[in-house]
Amino acid sequence: MAEIEAFEDHCWKDVVDRDTLTIYSAYARRTFVGPSPAIIAVDLYNSAYRGGRKPPVDVQAQWPSSCGINAWNALDPTKRLLEVARRASIPIFYSTSDARPQSKPGGVEPTRRQRMTSSPDDYEIHPELSPAPEDVVIVKQRASAFAGTPLGSHLTMLGVRSLIVCGESTSGCVRATCIDGYSGGYHISVVEECTFDRSDLIHKINLFDLHHKYADVMKADEVLHHLAGFATARGAGG
Repeated sequence: MAEIEAFEDHCWKDVVDRDTLTIYSAYARRTFVGPSPAIIAVDLYNSAYRGGRKPPVDVQAQWPSSCGINAWNALDPTKRLLEVARRASIPIFYSTSDARPQSKPGGVEPTRRQRMTSSPDDYEIHPELSPAPEDVVIVKQRASAFAGTPLGSHLTMLGVRSLIVCGESTSGCVRATCIDGYSGGYHISVVEECTFDRSDLIHKINLFDLHHKYADVMKADEVLHHLAGFATARGAGG
């Protein structure tokens, strides 16, 4: 019982009922960061932060792609995750959307969204999370960072065996990337405080489902502690 309670000790506790927890109890297990990890930072681009620290519903008329306050709440934990990963020499891959009109047929988009944002720098990585020179930016046309991109080949060349995923949106591009990564044989860890969506309810339900079927949803402190130990071990080895 204690193991199940620990496994479910996450943000969805206030929206998932007891019967559903019972139905999904067969998935309970020990969670961990897998070996030889890489960070996959999904779609941390400007359009997700448009309108500032306001509820998404208050900015959607002007910025329909914004996650509002949910994006901003995840900003500092994500900055810490990337900083610690770089100190540990963990490879970091960012994904962003391909905004070039000549690069894809009409109608090819990551999702069925009918209203898109339109600023020239929408798909540039947010300046507080800018990639370092050694990081890799993957440009994609579909939801998953794997779909039609060289991400899988890069991971293979680097000997990566597991992925630590952050970014947005939980229900869309994060979910698609996690499922493709799991299907490709990677151990997936999702950092709870570093993922976000436009709706808290949709965010929590998708984290719940990913956690039980495809990924280990972990608290930021757990992941940071693991990566800090990784950095210490590498320093001692050097």
